[in-house]
Amino acid sequence: MKLPKNVLGTELQPCCFSPCTGFFRDGYCRTGMDDEGLHLVCAEMTAEFLAFSRFQGNDLITPVPEFDFPGLRPGDRWCVCVSRWKEALDAGVAPPVVLEATHISTLEFVELEHLQSTMEP
Repeated sequence: MKLPKNVLGTELQPCCFSPCTGFFRDGYCRTGMDDEGLHLVCAEMTAEFLAFSRFQGNDLITPVPEFDFPGLRPGDRWCVCVSRWKEALDAGVAPPVVLEATHISTLEFVELEHLQSTMEP
């Protein structure tokens, strides 16, 4: 399988295998025809982002065993929808992004500088 590019223009790296993330649950922030949310951004969860997402109607904290979803904690990496990440950025609670594992298509919606602005110095 040839992997797509990341936002840096190099080969997309895995985001996380434990918990296994991605629209296809293969560890990569890739997308497909059925991915209406565009799960493109590999982000490291923070308490602020998890609370924000829950308030917006997407509870990423509560486990959902029937979908093999363990629930997320601060520090976990997860492929999040680009629109939710952008909403969080606008609200001042965007989680840090793992650029090497964030799909290049993210740049159609968010500037690289905005993604970089959430990274640790």
